[in-house]
Amino acid sequence: MDKKINIVCAFGTRPEAIKMSPLVLALRAHPAFDTKVLVTAQHRELLDSVLDTFGIVPDHDLNIMRGGQTLTEIVTKALTGAGEYLNEIRPDILLVHGDTATTFAASLAGFYAGVSVGHVEAGLRTYNKREPYPEEMNRLLTGRIADVHFAPTKSARQNLLNENTPADSIYVTGNTEIDAILSILSKEGEYRYKRDALNGLDKNGRLIVMTSHRRENLGQPMTDMCRALRRVVDENPDVTLVWPIHPNPDVRTAAYAELSGHNRIVLTDAVDTEDMYRLAGSAFMIATDSAAIQEISPILNKPCVVLRNVTERPEGVETGALMLGGNSYETVYGAVKSVLNDTGVYNRMAAAANPFGDGKASQRIVSAVLHHLGINSDRPDDF
Repeated sequence: MDKKINIVCAFGTRPEAIKMSPLVLALRAHPAFDTKVLVTAQHRELLDSVLDTFGIVPDHDLNIMRGGQTLTEIVTKALTGAGEYLNEIRPDILLVHGDTATTFAASLAGFYAGVSVGHVEAGLRTYNKREPYPEEMNRLLTGRIADVHFAPTKSARQNLLNENTPADSIYVTGNTEIDAILSILSKEGEYRYKRDALNGLDKNGRLIVMTSHRRENLGQPMTDMCRALRRVVDENPDVTLVWPIHPNPDVRTAAYAELSGHNRIVLTDAVDTEDMYRLAGSAFMIATDSAAIQEISPILNKPCVVLRNVTERPEGVETGALMLGGNSYETVYGAVKSVLNDTGVYNRMAAAANPFGDGKASQRIVSAVLHHLGINSDRPDDF
């Protein structure tokens, strides 16, 4: 073909950047595409660290992050900035990812600009618009706007079909998070963490890696979860808890109020992508409310307690790799304790199948875009 396909990949947070970076690299390596990257910088430092890891320089940076920003401010600034950029360059297709405010705003800007929208990681649902908040609604609204849907699993595809999404617009690709982790962990040689606090961890004991930052967990649930994890550490002398803490001040306040001052609890600032993957790989188990870490734990064979009441990744619960732990003191304590100290539970979770991807999602999406645009006649095989 003489004219290249002008494609824009838009994202703004660290999780989006991690999952879109392998796709950006795959698109840029393909001769059919002229690939541009638009970032909102809804997260700034966290986003930049991922871009550095994958060697990606954005073509357009809205740089919208401000201290204490509200969801309304994020969406308004992202919508305006993305709209101006899309109207200026008029791409053939816009790709957005997942469920963030950036995702919703960019997809709406694409719709207003008359640009075809492709939704990466489409079809995940809890059908509870408050959990996860606001991500469930962001994803639903983006799904109604999108013209083509890249569902990571067959269950996600079925959710879209149940909502009367045209079947021929859905491609099952696997999750690009798996592409990212396999790429990074394939690097050889001894690894040294960039955060010095992580280099002195006891390699002979059992390590629990914790992350938590969800809005629905702020306040009393965060306090309860911290107290539950501290009790687990107190009761198990061979256990160390490590928490790379999200920069949200509400998260940091709760974490340091409840967990500081313990010689087997390590609190550190948020880490970059490679540090996080390596840390998860060295864990005995994981406790998290993060969406992305739910996906990588099965490929690392690490049991994962999900610090939520619901998850939009039920495939991991169904295979047994994930356990819902809720966000109350008693449920979190009970779930973490059972994984930590019941060998049968632990072994079943560690051996559970990985339902989220095989490391080839980005290539499937490239093929799916070409098929959707009528460049390739053969529809790619589903994951």
